[in-house]
Amino acid sequence: MTMKEMLSDEELEAQANQWRRRALQGELHARGIAHELEREMRRRYGGPSTNYDILDLRPLDLRAATQRRWWRFWRGSQS
Repeated sequence: MTMKEMLSDEELEAQANQWRRRALQGELHARGIAHELEREMRRRYGGPSTNYDILDLRPLDLRAATQRRWWRFWRGSQS
């Protein structure tokens, strides 16, 4: 059993947060350690749950047809 598997859930989360913070501050090997701890958290808790009720599951061509453009087509100078 590795050290990360011996940590309690609370300790694991605290360690992951601490190492992620250190990685964001530029510490050289902190990103890899944070990733390993976060991977152990996902193994224990499972992946994030997805709410399929709010997802648009229509085919792409139907979704693109109903979306409005966020930009207006430039028509040139019309006087």
